[in-house]
Amino acid sequence: MRFRGIGGFAASTLVAGAILWSFMTTDVEFSRLLSAGPRIAEFLGRMFPPDPTVMREIMKGGAETLRISILGSLGAVVLSAPLGILASETMVSPPLYRTVRTLLAFIRAIPLILVAMLMVGAVGLGPLPGIIAVAFHATGMLAKFYAEAIDGVSRAPIAALESAGAGPLARLRHAIWPQMAPVIARDTIFRFELNLRESLILGIVGAGGIGFYIQTYVRSFQYDKAASVTLAVIIMVVAIEAINVALRRRFA
Repeated sequence: MRFRGIGGFAASTLVAGAILWSFMTTDVEFSRLLSAGPRIAEFLGRMFPPDPTVMREIMKGGAETLRISILGSLGAVVLSAPLGILASETMVSPPLYRTVRTLLAFIRAIPLILVAMLMVGAVGLGPLPGIIAVAFHATGMLAKFYAEAIDGVSRAPIAALESAGAGPLARLRHAIWPQMAPVIARDTIFRFELNLRESLILGIVGAGGIGFYIQTYVRSFQYDKAASVTLAVIIMVVAIEAINVALRRRFA
């Protein structure tokens, strides 16, 4: 208990020190924030009332964003299934799962926007680079979730199958999958929601989606049209959030 208390105090001190260091070494001037109020109000004033004449562009961009997130999520699931198995210490040897986990950490460390820019340069403009970027970036997180779901199951059914001479695939099918299926469904739904949110900004670098129209209207100072697209994005995100909450409750 004593060592646990010392560890907690050290952790709290470290967090407090990090926060204090951040404030002291960052150029944070609250007076600048207060003086920015009128400029922010002026900017918001230019956005109202929203221009409803861009509904066709909103529908087109929104549909493209949804397609990017769906296909990107599908690609991530296809890639994450084998990688999740290879990253599980329950299924493979330590050298192999440690290598795969390092690879997944490397993938997660690469910003999505950078992957999208590289894909735009490689395959050109449009939704394809966005799909590839979402699939690649999401795999780093989703495969890790799958591996943790495998490692978090009860060991008793696995040991029973091992004693009967069952191989890794048989153990996965009959002992591991029934336990991990609800967790896999929950994590996949969560990652799809995150993919949709990230897909909204891919148009900024030419990777398709509704973000392209936001960038176009803001750069051309058509703030009323940008407001319409922003409202559509908010509605889309809220709707997907409601659907995902219902699905997560269904699989809980």
